[in-house]
Amino acid sequence: MDTHIKPLLAALRGETQHPPPLWLMRQAGRYLPEYRALRAKAGSFLDLCYDPALAAEASLQPLCRFPLDGVILFSDILVVAEALGVRLWFEEGEGPRLEAIPEGGSVPAFDAERQTRHLAPVYEAMERVVVAAPAGATVLGFAGAPWTLATYMVGGGRSRDFAAVKGWAYRDPATFGRLIETVGEAVAAHLIAQLDAGADAVQIFDSWAGALPESEFARWSIEPIRQIVVEVRAAHPQAPIIGYPRGAGVACERLAAETGVNAISIDSTVPPTWAAEHLQPQCTVQGNLDPVALLAGGDALRRAAEGILRALGDGPFVFNLGEGVLPQTPPQHVAELADLVHTWPDRTGR
Repeated sequence: MDTHIKPLLAALRGETQHPPPLWLMRQAGRYLPEYRALRAKAGSFLDLCYDPALAAEASLQPLCRFPLDGVILFSDILVVAEALGVRLWFEEGEGPRLEAIPEGGSVPAFDAERQTRHLAPVYEAMERVVVAAPAGATVLGFAGAPWTLATYMVGGGRSRDFAAVKGWAYRDPATFGRLIETVGEAVAAHLIAQLDAGADAVQIFDSWAGALPESEFARWSIEPIRQIVVEVRAAHPQAPIIGYPRGAGVACERLAAETGVNAISIDSTVPPTWAAEHLQPQCTVQGNLDPVALLAGGDALRRAAEGILRALGDGPFVFNLGEGVLPQTPPQHVAELADLVHTWPDRTGR
């Protein structure tokens, strides 16, 4: 399909769009009553992820309510860890839990056939989304970056201090590097499979990039992502790739330059004016409204959104949040944001 009728895809390929396209991280989720009903029907979060019909329905629910320019597959970054043979479960109110890989323990082997078989329901869900998505909507796949997946696989879940994973990386970088390499192979294959199933573009979530000091950032975040980009581009040369190094701050500039991603998604702590000066000359910028501004709505939402639009709207840009939609967000605030973005710059008189 021509990119001129898919504004998000055009923006990810470096074209400036007026108004800019809009989608939201975690746009399918608990803030929507229809999602909560679907989750109850599925029985558990993982059951929902692995049911192709229900996962596709969850993916598309936000576009039934809001004029969004992108639909992202409903899934989870940790399905790749499970496909590598790491036991995964979710505890209500506690988040993900994994059977931790201890430092010096056996590094799982990447088995392409096993992963394809295990994640077949995810790829079927993607095929369903591609068929049912509105004509102008860009379909997005995604995966977690190797560093972020490793933090869960070594830590056994979310960590406050990342002591287990960082300790392993410091004390035995050679063995830890094999884990990162294995996860990178699995992530690249997962992204390629989603593009094979019809996705237009993919996003790599390095959600815990900010836990890495500058001295380790290149080794454990930039280089693994660069290798993934090379592999994905070999299979799908035209598919845009978005990098999301949450918490990386000014290191976003280096990641953009050295990985070759088409777009950098910035979190809410990155000044939009800095991003316009340092990131937009080399790639598309995506972001970066504070989810709490969306939660607040009203004048606070308008001021925050218009500040971002003024800073970034005259270059290649995708409006998004700096992090995911908060569960307590009123759905009408998402509708307000969509109206604000899609009527810019007319609303501001620029």
